[in-house]
Amino acid sequence: MNKNDVIMTILKGRTLIVLTLLVIFFSLASESFFTSQSLLLIAKHVALYGILGIGMTYVLVTGGIDLSVGSVVGLSGMVAGLLINHGFTIFGYTIYFSVPVIVLIAVAIGVIVGAINGFIITKFAVAPFIATLGMMYIARGAANLTSNGATFPNLVGKEALGNTGFEIFGRDLGGFPVAVMILIVIAIIAAVILRKTPFGWHILAIGGNERAAKLSGVHVDNDKIYVYMFSGACAAIVGIIATSQLVASHPMTGNTWEMNAIAAAVLGGTSLMGGVGTIVGTVIGAFIIGVISDGMVMCGVSEFWQMIIKGLVIVLAVIIDQYQRALQARMALQARNENK
Repeated sequence: MNKNDVIMTILKGRTLIVLTLLVIFFSLASESFFTSQSLLLIAKHVALYGILGIGMTYVLVTGGIDLSVGSVVGLSGMVAGLLINHGFTIFGYTIYFSVPVIVLIAVAIGVIVGAINGFIITKFAVAPFIATLGMMYIARGAANLTSNGATFPNLVGKEALGNTGFEIFGRDLGGFPVAVMILIVIAIIAAVILRKTPFGWHILAIGGNERAAKLSGVHVDNDKIYVYMFSGACAAIVGIIATSQLVASHPMTGNTWEMNAIAAAVLGGTSLMGGVGTIVGTVIGAFIIGVISDGMVMCGVSEFWQMIIKGLVIVLAVIIDQYQRALQARMALQARNENK
């Protein structure tokens, strides 16, 4: 094994190496880090970043990006809060929905936002960055409009109205967070679809070479719309979980969380250039973001420094990804020359 092989092996396993080192560091830096209560809190945050990151991974592997997911988190949470506390009024009659129906409505809103993003990007040839940046402001504004910027508190519902039980998504079952259970289910389904189905192969092909994918018969525009719909659905699910954990909805929930989603995906090996990404890697990346965020809080690090460090982590992850791609190309060229 030569030097390049050793470097490549380290690069491929970098997410687990970084996660292990971070856990060791924060365990030594803070006595409260490696406790059951702290680990449970980290797991709940990881679930949010992980689900959001999975949706982002699907978008990134096509060569796109979705900056609206943080705002969709806030919008879906506010819609859920509005329906629980005030119901839906039409023609003077107020209708109260059960929690499953409220969840479906909130997720549907995320799917619709994603569909609009995908439609604008594919049918009007608008750059994903611009389209989703605009949607980020639209969704955040809509979230604020639902309550004029106020919070919907105490989202426990009333038995007489048949809308109780919303807080279940933020609770634990048998000492295990429901949010983590949801993450596991979504991760398994997303991983199987990405690696074992034609749709997954198609979106990877789109990110690798969109023109070649189109010439091969892939319905590029439709598949792109589907991945943005999936990203919107994941963001809405995160909004439901986050709102349930707080038992209240606030229009600014999810603010800047799109950066956590991007960071989780990129740290997990998803390329911003498209064509490369794994769900397992993204989940590990979410653990890294969760450990960094909560670890710094436990160590008393300022929120402003946390933002700087997260930004540096994203930049460093992209640099390492570019280096790995260049090294792979160099090693492939070297192998071809040796076989001549």
